[in-house]
Amino acid sequence: MTASARSCLTIVLAAGEGTRMRSDIPKVLHKVAGRSLVGHALAGALEAGSDALAVVVGPGREDVAAEVAALAPGAPVFVQTERRGTAHAVLAAREALAGGFDDVLIVYGDTPLVRAETLKRLRAPLARGAGVVVLGFEAGDPTGYGRLISEGSSLVAIREEKDASDAERAIKLSNGGLMAISGAHALALLEGVGNANAKGEFYLTDVVEGAVRSGLAVAVEAAPEAEVQGVNDRAQLATVEAELQRRLRAAALAGGATLIAPETVFFAHDTRLGRDVVVEPNVVFGPGVTVGDGAVIHAFSHLEGAEVGAGVSVGPFARLRPGARLAAKSRVGNFVEVKNARIGEGAKLNHLTYVGDAEVGPRANLGAGTITCNYDGVSKFRTVIGADAFVGSNSTLVAPVTVGEGAYVGAGSVIVEEVPADALAIGRGRQVTKEGRAAKLRAMQKAKKAGA
Repeated sequence: MTASARSCLTIVLAAGEGTRMRSDIPKVLHKVAGRSLVGHALAGALEAGSDALAVVVGPGREDVAAEVAALAPGAPVFVQTERRGTAHAVLAAREALAGGFDDVLIVYGDTPLVRAETLKRLRAPLARGAGVVVLGFEAGDPTGYGRLISEGSSLVAIREEKDASDAERAIKLSNGGLMAISGAHALALLEGVGNANAKGEFYLTDVVEGAVRSGLAVAVEAAPEAEVQGVNDRAQLATVEAELQRRLRAAALAGGATLIAPETVFFAHDTRLGRDVVVEPNVVFGPGVTVGDGAVIHAFSHLEGAEVGAGVSVGPFARLRPGARLAAKSRVGNFVEVKNARIGEGAKLNHLTYVGDAEVGPRANLGAGTITCNYDGVSKFRTVIGADAFVGSNSTLVAPVTVGEGAYVGAGSVIVEEVPADALAIGRGRQVTKEGRAAKLRAMQKAKKAGA
């Protein structure tokens, strides 16, 4: 039976305190590329073909449980009431382990860079008869890591550095922490972890020696060191962010997008760029952004929760907030903000404009300084601007209001009532011009200043 044909339970250990983060936020809820650390672990497990997920959290961590419920509805959350080591944490999910899965994957909620392909490789030896598979890596500097001790082609132990001999400390193949265990043996191996150490803790690494004693084959799968990077402090969080951004930029370039200065562009985990998209320097993509073929995102723009159609031009210095939907060939220019609004095909919002909770029809043109007043301090209201409408500069549209198709709004207007199709609306004070008055005013001001 191949690995893909076998059922798999993934247990995500998310009970770490993360005190070195110096944060009120649990370590696994800190984000990289717009997704929580535990969210990356859950997504990787699902992408790797896991049939079921279980998450182990620390006591009082309802916030972590809520994140799991939002990202993986139905996944059970178990509480490790006492912090007694990693094997003890896995056994907190005893109920899930008893579910009769072929494979059990154990991953950590603070190692977000592990690829789904690596998790698949970690499972593969189980399909060939191994009882346990350990993820290892060749450490540039193995100081502090557990060493993987092999005899022939089989792993026989994971030796912590303080317990290792000089010869064992010279080994660079180190423990990456993740493990796959045959479902038929998982409970017995975990329950068989020896007496607690001096700290009163039971370690997952001891499963290896238990498997060897039981006559089970133990295999090693290797991954790059960067892939198993864990997060324990802010510096490591930044390191992980940098590595994930490197991957995302490489994927964007390979997918047919042009990044003028890749190192200045920041992506979310789910950013989707079409073919021939051009992204200029210093652009930030938050979660939930798709960009259609041939669009251009100009410099210093920020996009989140937005859908950008084919051939659209955004920025520079534009902000697209959640719910922004830009149809093909529309334009959102410099210092324009769009929120929860649909912008029709070919419509133009070229500069200094705010459009929130609105519908802007095809080919409509909103002049500089146009704003939709969508909030009265209590509730939000919607503005509808019809196809081919023209709204003059510095106009204020007080929602709820509709500007009909082909209508004109004079510059500087405050619009509070419906403007019918093809109508001209002017809502401003009437200009009064007094010939020669400016010269008299200057004379009066000069005399006043001299007298003072």
